[in-house]
Amino acid sequence: MSRLAGQRIVLGISAGIAAYKSAVLARLLKKAGAEVRVVMTEGAQAFITPLTLQALTGEEVRTSLLDPQAEAGMGHIELAKWADIVLIAPATADLMARLAAGMADDLLTTLCLATRARCLLAPAMNQAMWSHPASLRNAATLVDMGWQQLGPDAGEQACGDVGGGRMLEPEDIVAELEAALSGQAPAPGMLPLDTTPEHDDHAPATDAFMAASNDATPGALAGRHVVITAGPTREAIDPVRYLSNHSSGKMGFALAEAARDLGAHVTLIAGPVSLATPEGITRTDVISAVEMLEAVNATLPSCDIFIGCAAVADYRLAEVAEHKLKKVPGSPDLTLNLVENPDIIAAVTHREDPPFTVGFAAETRELARHAHDKLVRKRLDLIVANDVAAPNLGFGADDNAAVLYHLVPNGPEDPVASYTLSPRPKQDLARALFEYLLPLFQAHQPTRSPVAP
Repeated sequence: MSRLAGQRIVLGISAGIAAYKSAVLARLLKKAGAEVRVVMTEGAQAFITPLTLQALTGEEVRTSLLDPQAEAGMGHIELAKWADIVLIAPATADLMARLAAGMADDLLTTLCLATRARCLLAPAMNQAMWSHPASLRNAATLVDMGWQQLGPDAGEQACGDVGGGRMLEPEDIVAELEAALSGQAPAPGMLPLDTTPEHDDHAPATDAFMAASNDATPGALAGRHVVITAGPTREAIDPVRYLSNHSSGKMGFALAEAARDLGAHVTLIAGPVSLATPEGITRTDVISAVEMLEAVNATLPSCDIFIGCAAVADYRLAEVAEHKLKKVPGSPDLTLNLVENPDIIAAVTHREDPPFTVGFAAETRELARHAHDKLVRKRLDLIVANDVAAPNLGFGADDNAAVLYHLVPNGPEDPVASYTLSPRPKQDLARALFEYLLPLFQAHQPTRSPVAP
């Protein structure tokens, strides 16, 4: 039986094109056995009708704070107390701004202020709106207030743009709720749901992610060996040309500094980058993917945490030309015979005694789907997904954003938990990433003893 069975869920719908997904979400929640009552903003009704949601839930849909019949019994307060979970999907930029400001100018925002239930939202907006500093500030404010943010995903949008801001698919949202109710200790960034029947005794939501980060003391990784790959690889074509990518290595170097500050012994395996070696870190320079794999293999006997942050080239030349390839007059095309490079991450995770392994997924579309696939296929403990199509983030930039995914042990069909790290300087993102992974690493129970200082 689904863990959502019997849960009382208020589904809030605001005015975005993704509101059409809310009908599917309502159906899935009902199918899982939840009691669902829908609250729609005035703008949401321009995208989907209350009658549709009423037919799917079997409950009257609330749309107005000033409904004389409902408010005769203080209906918005009654609804706020009734809920175990308040889930807003889609949550538009406007709604998030009003929630962050503490406004109560319609039924949905009013009940959010009045409830002591668990509150979650699934952002949905244009990629430029999502990356705007005001939207990011509001998202961070809501997380600080105790809201759990689900997504957003990245990919093609209704307006034709490509980037972050897509609402998670209904199935992914339901999986998040199932995982939170799995009976396991909540993952960092996932607040525990109160499943007791006494609804008036709900404790106010708190920021579990920040609570978990209390473990990130300066000595939290003392005696542990952290190995990090960073930067691009270069695959030679001839003595003067090569295949590569735009990775600068900044994220990997920031992670190395963060691990060092937590007391770890850090080995940084760097592709060809122009960055100075951080103080107190052992650095090995490599050029190609094959060289990087050799350097990684040399560290694994003592490695406790491996972070594959490097942008490793997927292919290399089957045979590197001994001399510079010359343009042939009358032959405008050049064919290169490529072979697949070794999979460094898979080589680490498929060992008999692998370290705690973190991978990266740099994507331009369908961020969640590709990250989920890589997480499972490569047996990762955690994957950090980046939307490299987002402006001013990712390759070469000083700032970055990420969505973290990992499997919840013993959850329903191994559901995937996620946590979004909003755009910030890469040094700050690196620290936040370690704050998140520390409880996961501790639960991983590595078999190696800490190395001597």
